[in-house]
Amino acid sequence: MSTSVRVFHHTYVDSVVQLGAMRAMRKVEGVEWASAGMATPANVDALREEGVASDELNDSGSDDFFVAVRAADDEAIRRALSAAEEAAFAGRAAAEVGPVEAPVRSLREAAARQPGSNVAVVSVPGQFATLPAYQALTQGMHVLLFSDNVPVEKEMGLKDYAHGRGLLMMGPGAGTAVVSGVGLGFANVVRRGVVGVVAAAGTGAQEAMCLLDRWGVGVSHVLGVGGRDLSSAVGGSAALSAVRALRGDPATEIILLVSKPPAAEVAARVLASAEGFPLVATLIGGGDRWGSADSVEVADTLEGGVLATLRALERPVPDTATTAGPSMEDARGRLGPSRRLVRGLFSGGSLCYESLVLLGRALGTVYSNTPLDPALGLPAPPGSHLCLDLGEEEFTRGRPHPMIDVEARVELLREHAADPDVAVIILDVVLGFGAHPDPAAVLAPECAAIMAANGPQVVVYVLGTDADPQDRRAQRDSFVQAGCIVTETAARASLVAAAIAADRPNLAVEAL
Repeated sequence: MSTSVRVFHHTYVDSVVQLGAMRAMRKVEGVEWASAGMATPANVDALREEGVASDELNDSGSDDFFVAVRAADDEAIRRALSAAEEAAFAGRAAAEVGPVEAPVRSLREAAARQPGSNVAVVSVPGQFATLPAYQALTQGMHVLLFSDNVPVEKEMGLKDYAHGRGLLMMGPGAGTAVVSGVGLGFANVVRRGVVGVVAAAGTGAQEAMCLLDRWGVGVSHVLGVGGRDLSSAVGGSAALSAVRALRGDPATEIILLVSKPPAAEVAARVLASAEGFPLVATLIGGGDRWGSADSVEVADTLEGGVLATLRALERPVPDTATTAGPSMEDARGRLGPSRRLVRGLFSGGSLCYESLVLLGRALGTVYSNTPLDPALGLPAPPGSHLCLDLGEEEFTRGRPHPMIDVEARVELLREHAADPDVAVIILDVVLGFGAHPDPAAVLAPECAAIMAANGPQVVVYVLGTDADPQDRRAQRDSFVQAGCIVTETAARASLVAAAIAADRPNLAVEAL
C-alpha cells in the first residue's frame, strides 16, 4: 500500500465539498482509505496518526485544503487524487466561466459589495473567528457565529459588544437559526408562526421548530445563542438580547427557550427578563427546580416544552405516542431473553442529552461520552446502557459531522449490533439544509440487514419537515419499509427503546 497527500494552499472549501471529495476517492478501485479536509492542527495530527507523512503538511495551515489517500498502487492513488480534485473544484470552475469578480478577501469587502446586509454568518476556524465577527458588529450587522473553539473570554467580549449596540450575537457554536423565514446553518424548512425560539442547543432548536411546524403553529424566528451562553461564565448575554428582541417583535406571541440545564443564577435572570411576556423554558433534564412565574412555564424535555407552548396558545395537543412500523410487542418477540441493553447513536447532541435523561429515568444508569454525571463517562463497564453523541470531536476528527456524513455511523451501527446483549439501537436522522441529501438510502439498508440477521431492533426518529430537501415523509417510509419502529418525537424514540429493552410496553406511553 502507498499513501499520498495533496495540499491546496489558501483554498477554503466547506464540509459538504470535503465530504464529496472524500467519497469520490473512496469509490476508486484499489483505495483502502481516504480523507479530505482543512489542514487544521487537529486534522493534521489525525493524518499523522493515520501514517500520512508529507513535507507539504509541514507548510500547511488552517486555510489550506488537503486530500489524502492510501491505495494499492500509484495508479490507484493518481486516479483517486484526480477524482477528489474533480469533485472539489468542478463546480467552482463551472461557476467561473465568463467574467469573474475578484474574490472577496474580507467581511468588509463583502459588505461593500452587498450593501444593506444586516446579518453575517461567520464560519471559519475558531482561532480566526473573532475578528470578522467584530467587523460585522461594527458595521451594524447581527452575527451568526457558526465556529466552534472560540475562547470563552472572546465570546464574552463579542456578546457584551453586541449587547451594547443592540445587536444579536448568535454563537459561537450556533449551528441553527431562522430569521424572518430565512434559515441559517443547519436549518429546516418551517412555516411562519407566532413562536419565537431562543436556543442554546442546535438540534434542540431544530426539534422545537420542526414539532411546532408539524403541529400547525410555526415560528416567527429561531435565534441560536451558542451552547455556553447560559453558563455562569457567559451569563446569558445573548439569551437576554434574544428575549428582548422577541418581546418587541409584533409577530411573536410566545417565547420558547431551549437549553440544557443552565447555571441557576443565569436561568433566574433570563426567565425574569420575560417581564410578563409568555415564555416556556425547556431545560433538558432540569426537572422542576427552576421555579415559575405567572407568565413562565418550565419543561424538562423538548417534547414537553413544545406541548406546553401549544397549551399556552390554546392549540390542540397531538398524540405523540403513536409509532409507525412493527409493534413493540413484535419487536420484543424477535429478541432473545439475554438482549436487554440500549445503544443510542446520535448525530444531535441535544437529542443525545434528552435520551440520557429519559433512559436514565426508565432503565437506570446510562453511560456516555457526554454524560449527565462525570462518573458515567467512557469507557463504560460491560453490560451497560450507552448513548453516544457522534458529533463530538473524538468522532469527527478528520471527517465531517455525522449529519453530513451519515456513512460514518455505519461502522458504529455494525459494531453495536454485534453485541449479543444489545436489544435496541436508537438512531436520530436529522434533515434540513446542510445535512446529507438522503440519509435513509445509507442507513435503512443497514438497519434492515442488522434485524434480518437476528440482531437488535432499531428505533428511528426522523427530525425534519416534509418540506425539507430530503422530505421527512419519504425518509420515514424508507425506515418503516426496512422494518424499523419510527416515532413521532425524539423523546418517544428513547421511551420506546426502553420499553422494548425492559419488556414493559407501558413505558412508551407514560407521561414525560
